[in-house]
Amino acid sequence: MMECSWKAVLLLVFASLGIQYSAIKSLRKAYEAPCPSMTVQNQCLQRDMKDTATRLLCEEFNKLHASASQHNRKHIIIFATTRTGSSFLGQIFNQNPDIFYLFEPLYHVQKTFSNSSSRMQVGSGSLVGAFRDLLQNLYNCDFYFFENYISPAPKNHVTSTIFRRGSSNALCSPPLCDKIQRREHICSRKCRPLNFTLVSESCKTYKHIAIKTVRIPKISDLRTLVEDPRLNLKIIHLVRDPRGILASRISTFIDLYQPWKIWNSIGRKPRNIDLTQITSTCADLSSSVETGLSRPPWLKGRYMLVRYEDIAMDPVKKAKEMYDFLGLEWREDVQMWIEQNTNGSIVPSVNFKYSTSRNSAETSENWRLHLCLDIVQKLQELCNVTFSLLGYKMVDSVLQLKNLSNSLVEPRIFFPFT
Repeated sequence: MMECSWKAVLLLVFASLGIQYSAIKSLRKAYEAPCPSMTVQNQCLQRDMKDTATRLLCEEFNKLHASASQHNRKHIIIFATTRTGSSFLGQIFNQNPDIFYLFEPLYHVQKTFSNSSSRMQVGSGSLVGAFRDLLQNLYNCDFYFFENYISPAPKNHVTSTIFRRGSSNALCSPPLCDKIQRREHICSRKCRPLNFTLVSESCKTYKHIAIKTVRIPKISDLRTLVEDPRLNLKIIHLVRDPRGILASRISTFIDLYQPWKIWNSIGRKPRNIDLTQITSTCADLSSSVETGLSRPPWLKGRYMLVRYEDIAMDPVKKAKEMYDFLGLEWREDVQMWIEQNTNGSIVPSVNFKYSTSRNSAETSENWRLHLCLDIVQKLQELCNVTFSLLGYKMVDSVLQLKNLSNSLVEPRIFFPFT
């Protein structure tokens, strides 16, 4: 009787293994076929695994998908400072359905540190180290580490407090949202709270990952990530005329730049003006540009410098150049979005300071109509190295400043470091 029981158990085990092997074998065939089974992928993403065979099938699918994707996956960082047009540049990648795009995830790290008792500055080693650690995890689609910087802390890996979630199409599309929500303010209202487990699984299904940040001070701060052979990280370094940066900051961050606004209106420098922030912006810009243009071995094939003004003049051309440098296939839907959002024909439904819709060619040097000569000349004094490196012309009269028919942007070609 005991012998019969063992035989029955063995038969059941072998039958179960046979079923599981058949399921995995079928999955391999589906994955290796020209069009992998989206049904299997969606089932795995929904994590509706009611039996062992389905669980093993999903685990095998995830291993196969991760192995194949990681080999060809591009990891992209859009490196910039505030008010350089980085939100618009990010959309050139966000509009590509093959790219998992994240808008300023380092905001949460900076906020956590600024709320702590240490009050660490942006340039401090500990904060930059935290930035790098989070980027490393995000590029590996590990969003559990991200939870350490979310406040209030997620419950069961679920949160509703992701900064500017609506700026990422990936976070506003199935399986993370019931329907695709392309408008930022609608995404935040209509999509369910983010489940980080599901975000991690969804991230793995994309071919490439792009992250935009304005919070890392210098290119050299990224060296550890760039030298990691597992990441294959490439940098798009976006720069802009410091005079345009300052004019945009004055109009956007009204409270923070109130003394500058007073200076601009009266044409005379107030005694309490703080030049530290713009001075450090130019110093970091110069340092990063000098590093990139010096072509160190660790940046070979991984660095491309792009001026905001050049994108504004011919956005499709510059976008294609960036895609070519990154080894990405150009997409017509990306081109259509660029054309629709740079010709001034679309008027945002709200007066949103971070809007990416504008007539780009007309606005790239419009700062010249809004800054007084005294501020311009002070900036030229503080940032003269930056001007020289990037090819921005200086002015010494109101006539030169206000005459928009003469561009202050020298024709320069910054070849990608290949």
